[in-house]
Amino acid sequence: MIFNRRALYFLGLFFVLADIVAQDSFATVTAEKGDGILSLLRKQGLNPYDHYDDFIAMNMENLRDSVHLYAGRMYRIPPVKIDTLPVVDSIEKQTTEIKKVVGKTFEIFGDKHSAVVVKSEQLKDAVYYLVSGHGGPDPGAMAVYAGKSLAEDEYAYDITLRLAKELLAHGATVYVIIRDKNDGIRDERILEIDHDEVAYGDKVIPLNQVARLKQRVNIINDLHRKNRGKFQRLIVTHVDSRSKGQNIDVFFYHHEKSKNGKKLAESIHKTFQKKYKKYQPNRTYTGTFEDRTSLYLVKKTHPAMTFIEIGNIRNKKDQVRILDSDNRQALAKWIGEGVLLDYKGGEIGPIR
Repeated sequence: MIFNRRALYFLGLFFVLADIVAQDSFATVTAEKGDGILSLLRKQGLNPYDHYDDFIAMNMENLRDSVHLYAGRMYRIPPVKIDTLPVVDSIEKQTTEIKKVVGKTFEIFGDKHSAVVVKSEQLKDAVYYLVSGHGGPDPGAMAVYAGKSLAEDEYAYDITLRLAKELLAHGATVYVIIRDKNDGIRDERILEIDHDEVAYGDKVIPLNQVARLKQRVNIINDLHRKNRGKFQRLIVTHVDSRSKGQNIDVFFYHHEKSKNGKKLAESIHKTFQKKYKKYQPNRTYTGTFEDRTSLYLVKKTHPAMTFIEIGNIRNKKDQVRILDSDNRQALAKWIGEGVLLDYKGGEIGPIR
């Protein structure tokens, strides 16, 4: 029997993988100073978002606070599935993939994160409005870290974009209400502050606070009418500001008379409880979900909604949660899983 070079490659690959499985061994890598889980996985040629949970599960005993790497320690890398391994074509001298992944690109996420890979169609026909707090002339809550200024709107926006990407991957139609054409998803700890955010439809964000809130309410309610008859939800993301000594967990608000809003908030809250129990078993999750109709966006918007406070930007422990890009990704992923739990049902939807 005659084998060509590609067939021999696959045959060899098969025996290599079989040997790995037989020995129950995994590739390992030593974390360097400054590495996070996402960057470490990228260096190994893996999609960090697909392998994030597996990595944590495999290295739980070797992580600080269940999510942070120790420089100089060795970590196990999740095994690569055969349908994602590269094939070297000896004729064309090019590297391709065995399996082409269906997806789409979105400029709003920035060059490094523009590609969205379809994971499912569970959210097909569902519509989500995502609002990150403040923006434009209003940076929101402020703090200082390592001599650098931190602004609430930059971190809320980054988490919101990451959440948008999660929802798109499951087929949702997503409207990002506050937008910044220059700031996609960013992996830096210190997110530079600017004031060029606009509201959906390229509307200038007013300086006056009440006018800003009314603008958002009008945009959301107009879109809600246009999408009448569809499954629609609103998610608002903020970063709180309290005394420096007050460490808080992620918590959620909803409208007191909205059963669907309460269900959405409760679904995400349950997801966070589950994740903390799994990844931080030595610490109790104290985040809550409750009605707070006094908040303008909670009171005035029409879609069922939840208002999320990510943490206290002035507290050092909460700053770790907010500044680390791995943590921001985990927050977005967990919120996304809570959204899926809420929807329980359902082509990749467009971003608006």
